[in-house]
Amino acid sequence: MDLKLEDLSPQEIRELERNVFFATLEQIKGWARSNSLWPMTFGLACCAIEMMGTGGANYDLDRSGTIFRTSPRQSDCMIVSGTVTKKMAPILRRLYDQMPEPKWVIAMGSCATAGGPYVKSYSVVKGVDQIVPVDVYIPGCPPNPAALIYGINKLKGKIRYEAKTGKKVI
Repeated sequence: MDLKLEDLSPQEIRELERNVFFATLEQIKGWARSNSLWPMTFGLACCAIEMMGTGGANYDLDRSGTIFRTSPRQSDCMIVSGTVTKKMAPILRRLYDQMPEPKWVIAMGSCATAGGPYVKSYSVVKGVDQIVPVDVYIPGCPPNPAALIYGINKLKGKIRYEAKTGKKVI
């Protein structure tokens, strides 16, 4: 028996519209990716302490589907927290290149975003965006765990938007 939309009553059509969800495969993949981020921790200075606190019992980042990984091959997001020196820059780039696609980067703290108070030093990179493309910037010295959670939620929204529209947000 073939069921056609014309054969349904208006009440059945309303019930169908309320209970059936239509989405593309890309939208479903975007939703799944945004709700199961596996960030690789790249803690370099004091911001790393706040990042570790975010994964602790008080904030419990795991309950929102964000689980820290230590291997770049198991990660889809890199959280760079702290001062990036010119000696550390090639290592950061190598780890980024080892991550599978799709991948995202969060720059956490004023040192990672712009060099911080060490911006005049010859050995400090003036922002991690000179090495890898950054998707979300989290300001602060150091930003608290709530700011990191806010930044992760912004990244999740960006992932869902890109999956929905097919456009890369810069």
